[in-house]
Amino acid sequence: MAYKHHPSVFLVFVTVLLSIHCSEQLQSSHSQTLLRIQQLLNFPVSLSNWNNNTDFCNTDSNSSSLNVVCYGDTITQLHIIGERRDTPLPRNFSIDSFVTTLVRLPSLKVLTLVSLGIWGPLPGKIARLSSLEIFNMSSNFLYGSIPQELTLLSSLQTLIFDNNMLADTFPRWIDSLQALTVLSLKNNKFNGSLPNSLGNVENLRTLSLSHNHFYGVVPDLSGLTNLQVIELDDNAFGPQFPQLGHKLVTLVLRNNRFRSGIPAELSSYYQLERFDISLNSFVGPFQPGLLSLPSITYLNISWNKLTGMLFENLSCNSELDVVDLSSNLLTGSLPRCLVSNSSDSTVLYARNCLDTVNQNQQPQPFCHTEALAVGILPERKKHKQVSTVVLSLGIVGGTLGGVALVLLIFFIVRRGNDRSKTKNPPTRLISENAASGYTSKLLSDARYISQTKKLGAVGLPTYRSFSLEEIESATNYFDRASLMGEDSYGKMYRGQLKNGSLVAIRCVEMKKRYSTQNFVQHIELISKLRHRHLVSAVGHCFECSLDDSSVSKVFLVFEYVPNGTLRNWISDEHARKSLSWTQHIGAAIGVAKGIQFLHTGIVPGVYSNDLKIEDVLLDQNLVAKISSYHLPLLSNMGKVRCGNSSSGLRNSSNSKSVKHEDKADIYDFGVILLELILGRQIKTANDADAFRDLVITGTLFHFLCAIFFPCHF
Repeated sequence: MAYKHHPSVFLVFVTVLLSIHCSEQLQSSHSQTLLRIQQLLNFPVSLSNWNNNTDFCNTDSNSSSLNVVCYGDTITQLHIIGERRDTPLPRNFSIDSFVTTLVRLPSLKVLTLVSLGIWGPLPGKIARLSSLEIFNMSSNFLYGSIPQELTLLSSLQTLIFDNNMLADTFPRWIDSLQALTVLSLKNNKFNGSLPNSLGNVENLRTLSLSHNHFYGVVPDLSGLTNLQVIELDDNAFGPQFPQLGHKLVTLVLRNNRFRSGIPAELSSYYQLERFDISLNSFVGPFQPGLLSLPSITYLNISWNKLTGMLFENLSCNSELDVVDLSSNLLTGSLPRCLVSNSSDSTVLYARNCLDTVNQNQQPQPFCHTEALAVGILPERKKHKQVSTVVLSLGIVGGTLGGVALVLLIFFIVRRGNDRSKTKNPPTRLISENAASGYTSKLLSDARYISQTKKLGAVGLPTYRSFSLEEIESATNYFDRASLMGEDSYGKMYRGQLKNGSLVAIRCVEMKKRYSTQNFVQHIELISKLRHRHLVSAVGHCFECSLDDSSVSKVFLVFEYVPNGTLRNWISDEHARKSLSWTQHIGAAIGVAKGIQFLHTGIVPGVYSNDLKIEDVLLDQNLVAKISSYHLPLLSNMGKVRCGNSSSGLRNSSNSKSVKHEDKADIYDFGVILLELILGRQIKTANDADAFRDLVITGTLFHFLCAIFFPCHF
């Protein structure tokens, strides 16, 4: 035989035969399991083509009702959608036998069993499918509680049990599923309050608990920085408005028992598209800013007790499809933007006290009386008659006492300020009364959180969205006297806010047209750029085209640092501005800390910042602040940046130093450090190389870099 002379070939041949035999056995085992599932489900129509000859892993069954996905010879995904929405399986169905059969497919990662009439309590043995990532058993007849054994599914990302008859309380062990991103339990019979552990599921993006019997206060969910969808409608939650994160896209609180006011911070939910708080008892002022949120398309506040005066000149998002303000206590005039949009969208405002004859408005006294009834306005109490003399004496005495108290407070504060001036010179800080701001988070990186906690010490106003009117007013309608300069990114203006704070406003013209949704991640990153040693961002503004509502310009608002560049302070030409050696070191440390924050203080890090010494500004206390850093918004969406000499210096001097992004910034820092030591500019690559060899061969450079960047060396 030929194989006698080629034993290796014979060995390979036998191995292939054995593998084919094992494969056929494995495939046959899976086939029998699927056919048994077909039988237990009472032969649904969607499985009518299954038989003993079906090759499940190679059959083109990728339909909306059936899909089997294999990896090798193991089944990894099973999707079955039936038609039993109203009738359960026969009484002889056993969910225990069904699950026992199902777990014979141990490699399942995705399991969808929808509208199949499956009834009974879900057995805990389902957790033997330890690889499950997506588990959907919607529109069946499951009852009882969710088995705690699901905590063993460490990879579970999506859990959907909508439209069943599950009862009991919400699982308190939910925070054991740390990979969970989607939890949907709509249309069940759950009861009780939500546990605080729900606020610990850090990766949760969607929480849908509509149409149950939950009640009580919603736990603090502000730590769920990835949460985008909350649907709590048709329960009995309340009375306080829940504490939520700022990245919400959908917020539905319809038909509950909320009786509080609407938090002012909602006006800064710039990703919010759908907002529904109807059929509650919310009180207090309605926030007109909700109408102009950059992403809002659906707004329903009907059937509450919200007050406030509307004005014709209020602005609205042109993409609003539905606005329902009806059955509240609103007064004033309907905004013109709602009237103009009414032909293309649904605008309801009946049963208010607006100055219009349309949609059945109530008389003005009605809203005033109702507001008094719910305690929104202070009700005047009946007082006993008091003589004019006694009343006058009371007024005079109260006035004198108030003046004396004010003088005493002023004296104490003045002495306290005098003492503080002798110890520490005051730092001039930019402050602003912002209604609310972004506390971004999507990402729970511990280093970023620690930096965020320090923002109060920086003294910056809360990051917020500015209106175009505020930007125009701050720059005197972009007067040429306000223009600070222009580069390939756009123009930079000096502006003054209404509270007197000075800001620097960069105008970025878009090279393409994008919707506001395309800017979400960019704005989220910019809002994190706040540090003692950065020229920090304080807000943004979108200017949208009237034709298609796309963003034509983005205005980025930064703190204003008026004390010139670090280069000017160390230059020989400015001897009167010379820095002491201690201040040189302080500036170097400040730049290093700024770079460290850009690399590790936010997620994702900001690298390749092309730093130069003229990009470092000094504030009035000679604190170094990096003013130019890499923003993906500018490079990806703005005008293309032209080349410059500094990038040529880096490339020509040492290509290895830019092999990694973080090393490029460290090299730039090294050049800045050399200029601080020399007290002059490094103008050419030869200057840098000559001094670099002298310093790098010694210990000074490594010593300083080991202090500033211990992670890189």
